[in-house]
Amino acid sequence: MSNTKIRFIIEQAREEKRELLTEYESKLILSELGINTPPIMIAKTREEVAEKASSLGFPIVMKIHSPDIAHKSDIGCVVVGIGSVEESIEAYDKIMNSAAKNVPMARIQGVSVQTMADKDIEIIIGMKRDPVFGPTVLFGLGGIFVELIKDISLRVYPFTDQDVGTMIKEIKGYPLLRGYRGQQKRDIDAIKAVIHKIAELAVQVNEIQEIDLNPIFVYEKGICAVDARILLDFW
Repeated sequence: MSNTKIRFIIEQAREEKRELLTEYESKLILSELGINTPPIMIAKTREEVAEKASSLGFPIVMKIHSPDIAHKSDIGCVVVGIGSVEESIEAYDKIMNSAAKNVPMARIQGVSVQTMADKDIEIIIGMKRDPVFGPTVLFGLGGIFVELIKDISLRVYPFTDQDVGTMIKEIKGYPLLRGYRGQQKRDIDAIKAVIHKIAELAVQVNEIQEIDLNPIFVYEKGICAVDARILLDFW
C-alpha cells in the first residue's frame, strides 16, 4: 500500500475542513490499494465532458462531483448508459441543473465521467470504526438488496483469512456466489482480498471512520467497485 498518495488525499481534506471524500478521491485510494474501479475523469465544462467522454469510449456513467453530496442518485445527479458525445453534454446539463435545484449551497466541482462497468452479481463491502472495538467490516449482497433484505455479515478486525471465508459463507445469498443452478462461480478470492485490504486501510489510516463500497460487481474473475464513499473523522 502506497501511503504517500493516500496521506496526501487525507491531509487535503483536513486542510479544507471536510470529512466526506469525493467519489473520485475515494476511488484514487482504492486504486492505491489495488482494488479495481472503472476508469474515471473529472470534467468542469461541456467541452471537457465531450473530450473526456470521447477518450473513455461509450457507454459511460456521469455523476456530480462535489465534496458536499454523498447520495447523488437521490437528487437526480447520476446518469447511466450514455452512448454518445451529444448524450454526455445533455447529461452534464441535467446533472448541473439538478444539483443547483436540490442542493443550492453545495460546492460543485464539475462531474465525474466514468466507464460503465459490466453488470454482474452485486455485493457490498464496508467498514465502520467502533469506538470500543475498532474497525468492524461488513459484507453482504449489494445494491438495493442491502436495504431491502439486509443480507449481511460482520467481523471485528483483526481476523484471519479463514474468518473472512466464513463471513462470506454466512450470508443467505452465498449460493449465488458459488454458482447457483448451473451458473458460473464468482471470484470468492477477489472478494476476500478486498475485505482484507479495506480492513488494513482502516488500521493504517486512523482518520478513516467509514468506508462504503456499494455496489461491487463480482465476476468469474475479479471484481469492480462501481461506487465508493469514505468518511473521515479528525476529532
